[in-house]
Amino acid sequence: MIERNNHSNAKMWKLLPLLFILMLQTPFAFAGKGGHKEVKLKTDGPYLFYTENNQMRSISVTKDLAIVDSTFRVGEEGYQFPVLSHKGEYLFDVKWRENVTRDKDHVKAAKKIFITSDPHGDWKSFSDLLKRNKVVDSNYHWTFGKNQLVVIGDVFDRGKDVLPIFWLIYKLEEEAAKAGGQVLFLLGNHEPMVLGGDLRYMKKSYQALSDTLQIPYQKMFGPTSVLGDWLSTKNTMQLIGKNLIVHAGLSKDLIDKGYQIPQVNELVSNGLFYPKSIRKKQSEDLKFLYGNKGPIWYRGMVSEKEKYNPINPDDVGTVLNYFGADRVIVGHTIFKEISSFFNQRVIAVNVDNKKNKKKHRSRAILLKRGKIYVISDHHSAKL
Repeated sequence: MIERNNHSNAKMWKLLPLLFILMLQTPFAFAGKGGHKEVKLKTDGPYLFYTENNQMRSISVTKDLAIVDSTFRVGEEGYQFPVLSHKGEYLFDVKWRENVTRDKDHVKAAKKIFITSDPHGDWKSFSDLLKRNKVVDSNYHWTFGKNQLVVIGDVFDRGKDVLPIFWLIYKLEEEAAKAGGQVLFLLGNHEPMVLGGDLRYMKKSYQALSDTLQIPYQKMFGPTSVLGDWLSTKNTMQLIGKNLIVHAGLSKDLIDKGYQIPQVNELVSNGLFYPKSIRKKQSEDLKFLYGNKGPIWYRGMVSEKEKYNPINPDDVGTVLNYFGADRVIVGHTIFKEISSFFNQRVIAVNVDNKKNKKKHRSRAILLKRGKIYVISDHHSAKL
């Protein structure tokens, strides 16, 4: 295990290969309803892991569809690596960070707060949204100044570019901080699903890599991985000024049980790498927080369907007052357009990003000087 806070070592890493394995990719076959179907590897990675003796292991699939597995040790000049799309297109470079820490539960609101959710591995939709709204430039560098970007969870699953989105958020955190701004990524329900081994929505190319390496896919993001370690520091609930951000919603049960934001954030992180069955048995806290009335699953603030236990309208204000918020902003439940409920005290920002991009419909919100604007790739309008 790398001593990440041992400052007798260099703060950054120099690439010094100790082990280099190159395997030409061969198609991976799995059984489907129609017999065997070939699932080919796609460009992927890097997956980075902390290993023994102050070393790091990197696994990636090149644009030539070869698997590169290398191990290197700590150096003084820093470790920087390229990130490619699943098609093998170069996107940007990332610098590994020695120290990652949890964001404060309550932070001051910037003049502008750009909020989106549920990118689900769709690199094109996610990156175009940020570029067109001048959050990043054409080379994916932070250009949003002292403002804030919020992504309300669910990078995993459904899409083919999970890692590029994670690495971009990881990279932008540092760039934004240096500019006086901030990037806040919150946990969704798909992060603990994948990290706990629920892979039902994962693209098959990821399973092909996992099976080729004989490493369970969830272990590629385990607590000894760079991204797993980083995800373990992410909040579930986040107050930005008077805006309370959470992936799914807040049930009245949450406050009836007396939960506070720091407690929720710590408990959810503690259960992040457990399978669902273990979470249920581990504690009543995890059973509730990871359940249908917990903050990463609860749909009752934005749906009147009985199965989602809709919140009593009179309880919305009670929940907001309990947490010292004026409004709640959620993702998770998908809508045709950005939607609001209870006189804009609840705002839902999850849409079909690919479809809405194509049809020039809303895909995010911008909070600016107390006003709420609905954002598409090409225009904005007051909510």
